[in-house]
Amino acid sequence: MRRHLLTTTAAMLLAFTGSAFAGMDEAKQFLDSEIGDMSALDRAAQEAEMQWFVDAAKPFAGMDIKVVSETITTHEYESKTLAKAFTDITGIKITHDLIGEGDVVEKLQTQMQSGENVYDAYINDSDLIGTHWRYQQARSLTDFMANEGKDVTNPNLDIDDFIGKSFTTAPDGKLYQLPDQQFANLYWFRYDWFNDEKNKADFKAKYGYDLGVPVNWSAYEDIAEFFTGREVDGKKVYGHMDYGKKDPSLGWRFTDAWLSMAGNGDKGIPNGKPVDEWGIKVDENSRPIGSCVARGGDTNGPAAVYAIQKYLDWMKAYAPAPAQGMTFSESGPVPSQGEVAQQMFTYTAFTADFVKEGLPVVNADGTPKWRFAPSPHGVYWKDGMKLGYQDAGSWTLLKSTPDDRAKAAWLYAQFVTSKTVDVKKSHVGLTFIRQSTLDHKSFTDRAPKLGGLIEFYRSPARLQWSPTGTNVPDYPKLAQLWWQAIGDASSGAKTAQEAMDSLCGEQEKVLQRLERAGIQGDSGPKLAEEHDLAYWNAEAVKAGNLAPQLKVENEKDKPQTVNYDELVKSWQK
Repeated sequence: MRRHLLTTTAAMLLAFTGSAFAGMDEAKQFLDSEIGDMSALDRAAQEAEMQWFVDAAKPFAGMDIKVVSETITTHEYESKTLAKAFTDITGIKITHDLIGEGDVVEKLQTQMQSGENVYDAYINDSDLIGTHWRYQQARSLTDFMANEGKDVTNPNLDIDDFIGKSFTTAPDGKLYQLPDQQFANLYWFRYDWFNDEKNKADFKAKYGYDLGVPVNWSAYEDIAEFFTGREVDGKKVYGHMDYGKKDPSLGWRFTDAWLSMAGNGDKGIPNGKPVDEWGIKVDENSRPIGSCVARGGDTNGPAAVYAIQKYLDWMKAYAPAPAQGMTFSESGPVPSQGEVAQQMFTYTAFTADFVKEGLPVVNADGTPKWRFAPSPHGVYWKDGMKLGYQDAGSWTLLKSTPDDRAKAAWLYAQFVTSKTVDVKKSHVGLTFIRQSTLDHKSFTDRAPKLGGLIEFYRSPARLQWSPTGTNVPDYPKLAQLWWQAIGDASSGAKTAQEAMDSLCGEQEKVLQRLERAGIQGDSGPKLAEEHDLAYWNAEAVKAGNLAPQLKVENEKDKPQTVNYDELVKSWQK
């Protein structure tokens, strides 16, 4: 009977505290087995940070908290390893669900529309920053950390250490999301082929300049032409790779800053202002006033049309024929199979898949035959503009989540992004969020096997890569329009101009509905009067801005390349 009572008491204790043994013993075991010296903090500082989590979590021990993210390697590590460790250490039971990126946004929308607490926290793209700021359904983390969440905010969180904090800060100057992982899309090329003496000599003889990393699209085009059909290592190769199937993933290909690489929008870091890389223009109060050139936007301007036309031309002329019918995920592994010379647009989240032993693009010693470099820019691009996209999956707390649940979820969010954990997490997923992690010696040691990824992230060039900014007032509604419009161009159903005319018109229908509904208050859309391109270009020039630019007569400017090794050395200086 006594044994039965003891068992029952233990079960009750477990129910009330989540884990009968949560505490520093579990924390030390986690540090020993999982972290070691793979941390920006020494062991004493790691233990001090873990002690803070143990103490701060006590009021929430025994709670069942549910969070959600998309399925990528970083989040798999969090879900399978870090969630369990957090539960063991704090007694707060964490269920970290992994679902598709589109499904994350759908769950988020459901909670925002219904007010029902679907998840206690979301890792969703910082692309939604404009949405969260305007709808005011996400908690301002700046306010939360200073007020109701002060007792559960890690004094060692160090917001300034997060390299993507500008991506998650709204026009009101407040932080609405906390970066958890981020990765860029970069230029990828076969370093070994570019350094082959015969390739270099033949290229110089044909084009009159050195084969190297292309600085502009004209050089990229020449390199694509040079390699397409050329025999390398006994097989015919291609000078370009992309994908073209009319599928939701085609939208990411373009909202992920393809237009900005061409020179669409205005100067500005992290995003163009007043016209961003989606071609959406805002007024001085950050109210969207148009997407089409007729309202001062740039979604269907000469730079955007040029961007789409180059995409179509290169796919047809220089990519493997099956690429036209591929989706994002189908096309991703193709360069690693060893028949592609370069790719304009490669997500660094897939670096681990490009360095696997035995691949045709990996040397016997494990070093890659390829390198990452900054993407080339189009003829409309000007110095001071963003040059590419950086995905930043970021923790978001909705106001509809009860305070105690939001606090417990916030503890977990801080745990998986903490200085104790982040170096190890970054070695697993290669999705960097902290400067202290980038500076860690272990990444200096590992850099030679990552093809320039570390060098890029440590370089000043990194600042030109950023997510979608605050000009986009409703990301879920607007993003879904892109793949349908550009799919029509990819399939040949519409010209590049017709596709972008259609896209900007559909975007303005959404802006108009938001304006009529008035649900975004003083920060919601207020559409401008219509005028022609010449009028809006003159207005932009008068204000010291760029967009929408007039058409450039010769869109094939003088090609430029740079030696990769010299480029890396210039960063280090």
